[in-house]
Amino acid sequence: MRLNKIHAVILARGGSKGIKNKNLKNINGKPLIYWTIKSCKISKKIQKVWVSSDNKKILNISKKYGANIILRPSRISKDTSSSEEGWLHSAKLIKKKFNPKYLVVLQATSPFRKKNDIDLALTKFIKVNCDSLFSATELKSYFTWTTNKKKILPDYNLGIQRKNRQNMMKRLIENGSFYIFSLDKFITYKKRLFKKVNYFKQDLFSEFEIDEKSDLEVAKMIFKYLKIKKNNSKFKNYLLE
Repeated sequence: MRLNKIHAVILARGGSKGIKNKNLKNINGKPLIYWTIKSCKISKKIQKVWVSSDNKKILNISKKYGANIILRPSRISKDTSSSEEGWLHSAKLIKKKFNPKYLVVLQATSPFRKKNDIDLALTKFIKVNCDSLFSATELKSYFTWTTNKKKILPDYNLGIQRKNRQNMMKRLIENGSFYIFSLDKFITYKKRLFKKVNYFKQDLFSEFEIDEKSDLEVAKMIFKYLKIKKNNSKFKNYLLE
């Protein structure tokens, strides 16, 4: 059942440092923005999907694929503008007209999600009664280092004997694919994670994000691999068309 209280927002700025017109690049026969719109359109819980952009071409294509559109002001569409600014602008406009209870915000540069990821995450969000939730993937490497201009520093104690990976506590990465939060509380706190926070774990492919030109070629290879493996129970639920 589609609930009138859940809307989704996708930010898709026209400018991009890494890849020109990134959100319109052809990925598996469709523009990149299509895959995130489609993830929302097949949801049984999201009532309306919105794309916020400063670029009219992106808005027109998004409308073609079934999204509602929001023209984002140039003042919050700069390289230095935060996602929170774009979400807040959209949230206030949507609240005035529809007043949904929850907002799902998605990253257009993350094309790999399973068909039921969003609905399962929303089910968890409501069931555990949290205020904000992030999509996550498990960190496979535990021995990370921080670098600066002069030196590198370990994020773990070099003096402690290393444990086997299976004996270490699991660590999660915010993969950026999507966040869910209470719309009213987001407007109050103006940040993506607040109060009672939880997570929804995704498979490794969902961590992949398109930022650089080389990522476009990798994304195409991932799509090919997932198509080959589409009858495998581990991969068959990925959105491929």
